[in-house]
Amino acid sequence: MKKLLKAAGILLVVLLTITAAGFLYFRYALPDVAAAPVIRIAKTPALVKRGEYLANHVSACVNCHATRDWSRFSGPALPGTEGRGGDKFDHNLGFPGVFYAKNITNDKETGIGNWTDGEIFRAITAGVNREGEPLFPVMPYKAYSQMSEEDVYAIISYIRTLTPVKHKVPASKADFPQNIILRAMPATPQNMEPVLDDELDKGKYLLTIAACADCHTPQKNGKLLEEKMLAGGFEFTLPSGATLQSSNITPHRDTGIGNWTEEEFISKFKSYADPAKLAGMGPDDFNSVMPWSMYAGMHEDDLKAIYKYLMSLDPIKNKVTKYKPATKSKV
Repeated sequence: MKKLLKAAGILLVVLLTITAAGFLYFRYALPDVAAAPVIRIAKTPALVKRGEYLANHVSACVNCHATRDWSRFSGPALPGTEGRGGDKFDHNLGFPGVFYAKNITNDKETGIGNWTDGEIFRAITAGVNREGEPLFPVMPYKAYSQMSEEDVYAIISYIRTLTPVKHKVPASKADFPQNIILRAMPATPQNMEPVLDDELDKGKYLLTIAACADCHTPQKNGKLLEEKMLAGGFEFTLPSGATLQSSNITPHRDTGIGNWTEEEFISKFKSYADPAKLAGMGPDDFNSVMPWSMYAGMHEDDLKAIYKYLMSLDPIKNKVTKYKPATKSKV
């Protein structure tokens, strides 16, 4: 009996030691990413212009790093809040914790005014903040890690032109065990020279850096389901309590966009450049988390390339329930 108790005691000590070692590894050795690069970006007018286009109409950085007006269709940014952060992603939206988009204006107290260009570059592409702490991938750094270095530089150049806004954003907090798992997610980007030999390559690149897959793909345990890539079905709960599922954007003819023409695809985006399309919303009106007003500013050539790439994919049958209002419509 004594030998059994002694063996059990030894086993307990071993298990505790392994657990402690594992905790220390995850807490202090991770995230395992390279130091922020020492760079100083020459903010030329051309680079700032490219960054403005990407940040507002492709990668849509300003969409999350602002206060969105959910009384209007697709929740466009409230004028004057661009870059100040505060957009909230919590359990209502299916996230394992409460996460906030950071203030990315150049305010030195509440924004990134004290960050170096290299620290911003690392946050965008590797997913860690200035202190080396991990960012939850609602900030789509996995997609941005596939962005060309020049385009990341362009976005940083543009961000530096935003008017400093003093706006303190609450700290994000992940639930257990996501707070531990989160530390293993960031990674130093390995290849930032995408091949853009033709329109198909260009379309894939733009779709990637717009992080379309993050919303248009169902997830399990925080990972995209490869077998349903871009087939829609990711569920969101809007502030009104209504729920919607992202659309199937594979070329399936019955449940996706297989019957769409190129002209229809482009017109869908461009139609939201009309402010009337973003009119005030009632509690039961169909709404969307997709920042249509921002994507409306995408160049037609870029939209054509995205359409061509989407149509080259394998069609996936996946019928989604697009929208469920929070309350029953009144007749």
